[in-house]
Amino acid sequence: MRMRPFVLHALSPLHAGTGHAADVIDLPVARMKATGIPFVPGSSIKGVLRDARRARHLGNQPENQEDQEKTEAVFGPSDDPAAHAGALVVGDARLLALPVRSFRGTFAWTTSPLLLALAKRDLGQTSLRVPRIDGRGAQVVQGNCIVHKGKLYLEELDLPATESDDATAWARRLAPLASPGEDIFTKRFAVVDDDTMAFLWETATQVDARVRLDDRTRTVAAGALWLEESLPPETLLIGLLAADRSRRHGVAMSPDDVLTFALAGEEVHQLGGKASVGRGCCRIIPVM
Repeated sequence: MRMRPFVLHALSPLHAGTGHAADVIDLPVARMKATGIPFVPGSSIKGVLRDARRARHLGNQPENQEDQEKTEAVFGPSDDPAAHAGALVVGDARLLALPVRSFRGTFAWTTSPLLLALAKRDLGQTSLRVPRIDGRGAQVVQGNCIVHKGKLYLEELDLPATESDDATAWARRLAPLASPGEDIFTKRFAVVDDDTMAFLWETATQVDARVRLDDRTRTVAAGALWLEESLPPETLLIGLLAADRSRRHGVAMSPDDVLTFALAGEEVHQLGGKASVGRGCCRIIPVM
């Protein structure tokens, strides 16, 4: 089985939710049960990729048989699910870096040693060292634009910050993925301690008040006011694609063929809910 990491970059607020919750926020984003880390389910990503493959060669023309067979082989048969398993496995996309409002530099792409350790495992980047932060604090890139007098100010938090070679190396690795072309990422990258990061992924998300109007009175319908949580634009998440050979009769595809067919290069898709109000526009970037 072959593995290939991918990065998910939110271009608009991203709501991958779990339905209604008995909490202050009526519609929260999905979080992992054990860790609380926000994520986008792999099943959602796989469905979007499958629909994209169907549409890639269509336009207004009938789908050709070869592409249809490959789609069925890679993603699984749509007519008879018991016939064979699909050759592609799409993992959940887990939070990698969260954009957080900053006193300087407008905002900072914020991550933590835990998130980077998980990303290092997924990326297979053995040469990258995970920054070590003892106690409460932050490490930033050399020549950054987000530190003021030795402090990193994120929302209402102020953290002692030091420049770090490890943080700089991570920023340079992620910058081509997060900010191709003109690099606005590197100088805004910050690594905070794990406890601070856990606080931020709970409190620094985007929360919008939504209403539904009564068609007759054009006022808010009774009970139709709710709070909806989203991951803010510029959020980065990371996941894994895994591929085996094709199991479909008459369709010979190696694991590399499967990965290339599923996601050959960067694509832009809509993920999660609320597409009609501009939510969920995302870049999906395979990490080669």
